Amino acid sequence: MHTPKNTIVVDRFDDVQILRYDVPGFDKLSLSQKCLVYHLSEAGYFGRDIFWDQNFRHNLVVRNFLELIYTQANATYKTSLQWEAFEVYLKKVWFSNGIHHHYGQQKLQPKFTEIWLADIAKSIGVAIPDTVRMSLFDPAFASKKVVKDPSSDMVLQSAVNFYEPDITQAEVENFYDLKAKHISKETPISIGLNSQIVRNVDGSLGEAVYKLGGKYGVALEKIVHHLKAAVGFAENRKQAQALQLLIKYYETGDLAIYDEFSIAWLATTEGVVDFIHGFTEVYEDPMGYKGTFEAIIQLRDAEATKRMGVMLDNINWFEANSPIPEAYKKEEVRGISYSIMNVVAEAGDASPATPIGVNLPNADWIRSKYGSKSVSLINIENAYDKASGIGLTAEFTNDLETLERAEKHGAEASKMHTALHEVVGHGSGKLKAGVATPKETLKNYSNTIEEARADLVALYFMLDEQLVKWGILSSVEVGKAAYDQFMRNGLQLQLRRLQLGDNLEEDHMRNRQLIAKWVFERAMPIGVMSMAQVDGKSYYKIHDYNALQNLFGQLLNEIQRIKSEGDYQAARELVEAYAVNVDVELHKEVLARVEALHLPPYSGFVNPYLIPVYEGDTCVDVRLEYPESFVAQMMRYSNRYITLAKSIKE
Repeated sequence: MHTPKNTIVVDRFDDVQILRYDVPGFDKLSLSQKCLVYHLSEAGYFGRDIFWDQNFRHNLVVRNFLELIYTQANATYKTSLQWEAFEVYLKKVWFSNGIHHHYGQQKLQPKFTEIWLADIAKSIGVAIPDTVRMSLFDPAFASKKVVKDPSSDMVLQSAVNFYEPDITQAEVENFYDLKAKHISKETPISIGLNSQIVRNVDGSLGEAVYKLGGKYGVALEKIVHHLKAAVGFAENRKQAQALQLLIKYYETGDLAIYDEFSIAWLATTEGVVDFIHGFTEVYEDPMGYKGTFEAIIQLRDAEATKRMGVMLDNINWFEANSPIPEAYKKEEVRGISYSIMNVVAEAGDASPATPIGVNLPNADWIRSKYGSKSVSLINIENAYDKASGIGLTAEFTNDLETLERAEKHGAEASKMHTALHEVVGHGSGKLKAGVATPKETLKNYSNTIEEARADLVALYFMLDEQLVKWGILSSVEVGKAAYDQFMRNGLQLQLRRLQLGDNLEEDHMRNRQLIAKWVFERAMPIGVMSMAQVDGKSYYKIHDYNALQNLFGQLLNEIQRIKSEGDYQAARELVEAYAVNVDVELHKEVLARVEALHLPPYSGFVNPYLIPVYEGDTCVDVRLEYPESFVAQMMRYSNRYITLAKSIKE
C-alpha cells in the first residue's frame, strides 16, 4: 500500500505521467481535524460519477464496460499488443474522466480493434453495447467534447451532457435570455449553473436541477451524508455555517442559497482545513453557464501564507497602479484573502489533472461586494517542479543567460505568477454600470477573456521593483524569468499538448497564445523581441523586458475594456485572430523536439487514501497512505464511489 517517499512518478502512458504529492502538516492535525478532512474528502469522491456523466452522457456505460473487460478477460488475451493498447486507452479514459481528451477536447482513439474487443466480450458472456461501440469506434459520433467554433451550433456539436441531444444553441440562448430578464441586476444568481437543459413534452425547454430528489440525486445523497458528518468536526462557527449552507444548496438546488454559501465560505479563513466543493467552473460548457462538479480539500500552510500577507496588505496599490482605464478600476478592493495550501484530496474536475491555483467565487457581484478567496496549491507545484526538471526549458532556450535565469528563478517565478494571477488578477477591475455578466455579454469567449485578463495583471506587475521592496519577489530577475516562461510557453511549449492539425479549444491555452502572439507581433518590429532559426529550431528571445511590460499593459487595458463594456464583437475578433489557430509548421517542429526529450506533456496525480482507524466503534485516528498504482486507485474509486453508473438508463 505504501509508496516510498521519494517516488514522484507513479505511472506513465502515452502522453501522460501520473505523479504523487506529499501532504505536509497532516500528521500535526488533531483527531477532529483529521475526521473533518476525511468526511470532506469522501463527499468529494462520491461526486466522481457526476463529473463523468457531465462530460458525456455515455461515459459511465463505457467506463463500466471497459473495466469489466479489464477485470474479467482471460489471461490468454493479456499477452498481445492489442491488450497493451487497451490498457493505455483505459488509463487515458480514467485520466480524462471520459472518452474525450481533457485538454484537446477531441475523442480518444483506441489502438485496438472492434473485432478483438468483441471477441473478449463474447468470451466472458457479454456483447459490446451499441453506445459503447459507437463511442469507441465511430469517428463521427460525439467527436468533440466541447466545440467553441462560433460558425457552428456549439450546443448540438458538443458532446458534453449539459443539454439533451436535440437542443440547439439558439434555443438555449433564448431560454437564458428570458431567464435573465427576471433576475436581479445588482445580485444576479448564476443561472443555469447546476442543471441540465431538457425538452419538455410540449417541446419547450426546462431544467433538470442537480439536487436531492432531482438530477444526480443518488450521488448527492452520499455527498450530503458526509458533509453533515463534517459539520460535527468543523473547526469554528463560520466553517460550520458555510458547510450547512452547502448542504442546504445540494438539498434544494436553490442558486440563491449557493450565493449565500459563497459569501459564507469567503469568511472561512481562520481554520487549518479549507475546501472547494460544488458545481463550480464553467469551462466545459460551450455556452459558459454549466458548472462541473469538483472538490479540493486542503490544509493551510500558516507560515508560508503569513509571508505573502504583504500582497493583501497592499491590494489596493495594485488596483491604483494598474494600466486599465480609471473608469473600470474598483474604488476599493475588499474581502480578498490568499492562502498557500497543501492539497490532501481532489475529485471531479480537479482530478487526476489539477489546477495549481484557484480564485473563487466566480460571480462578479460577489467579488465586487464581498471579495474573493485565492489559494495556491503549493504541494502540487512542488511535485511538478520535482518531476519536470530543466530539460524542456533548455531545449527551447539558446542563450546561457536566459537558461541560468530559468534554473535560478524559474520555480519562484511560476509560484509568484500563480499568486498574482489568482489574487490580484481575478480580484481586479469592475463592470460598467448596467452591463450584464460576462457569460451573457461575451458568451463563449468570456472564459478566455477572463483568464487572459488575470494573466496580464500578473505579468504586468511581475517586473515592478515595488514587489522586491516588499519582499514578495527576491529580485526583478524573477519577473524576467516569468516573462521568458510565459512567452516560451504561449508561443511554443503548450503546442506539445495538441495533436498535429488541431486548433486550440481549451480556454487557458487560448489565453496564453492570445497574449503571446499579440505581444510578439508588436514586439518584434521594434526590437523588443526576436526569433532566430538555428539548425531548423526556432528560438524566441526578449531584448527589452520593460518595453514588453508596456505591451502587456496595453493589451490588459483593452481586455479590461472588453470585459467591463461587454464588447462581444471585440472579444470575438481578438480571440479568433490570436488564440485559436496554430501554425502547423511550428507545431511540427515543437512536437519533434519534445519527442526527443521523452517528457510527457500532461501530468496528473494520485490522491493519498484517508483510512479511519477504529477501536471498537470509536475512530481514534485517520491514517494517510498512498495507492500502489494509478490503476489500483481508479479501480478502487469505481468500486467504492459508484453512485450513478447503475441507475443511468441508456
